[in-house]
Amino acid sequence: MEVQETRVQTDRVLTIPNILSMARLVGVPLFLWLILRPEFGGPKSDGWALLVLALSGVSDYLDGKLARRWNQISSLGRILDPAADRLYILSTLVGLTWREILPLWLTAVLLLRELVLLVMVWILRRHGYPPPQVNFLGKAATFNLMYAFPLLLLSDGSGWIHTLAAIFGWAFAGWGTTLYWWAGILYVVQVRRLVKADAKAD
Repeated sequence: MEVQETRVQTDRVLTIPNILSMARLVGVPLFLWLILRPEFGGPKSDGWALLVLALSGVSDYLDGKLARRWNQISSLGRILDPAADRLYILSTLVGLTWREILPLWLTAVLLLRELVLLVMVWILRRHGYPPPQVNFLGKAATFNLMYAFPLLLLSDGSGWIHTLAAIFGWAFAGWGTTLYWWAGILYVVQVRRLVKADAKAD
């Protein structure tokens, strides 16, 4: 099984899971434009933005599930999937912070975690290692944030639906941020162990 998966990762590029991930990437600028339309004098398009985000969540679930079921786990897919996740998170942070739905401090906390991870990837590359694979904790954090952001976007209004959206949105945001940093700390520990092991080997 291990040998077969490695071969698939090396040889397969144009798979259905990869196409789904590419479609998610294409949706990132569309999603950001829909969020920011009111800021530039356009009509409010939050409903369409929520639809794009929902479709992204569905495709995120499907690409991983199909890749495992059809044995189409590719090296490209391992790059595209987390890249799409991070770009959606970053674009949502930009849009919601610009519209003052998210406080600046929360955006700074989440962006700082991304900066830490970039430094870890740089260190791994210097030692000849690939970027760390997305673990269950990181995926759970992403799912929480991907639930939080549309709910917080929906909370931008008045009425009981918007109030409920705010309550659940902030709950998911709190869990997501905590798990996001927890996963980041685990990556740091993993990188530290690899670097120490290299140092002992030398």
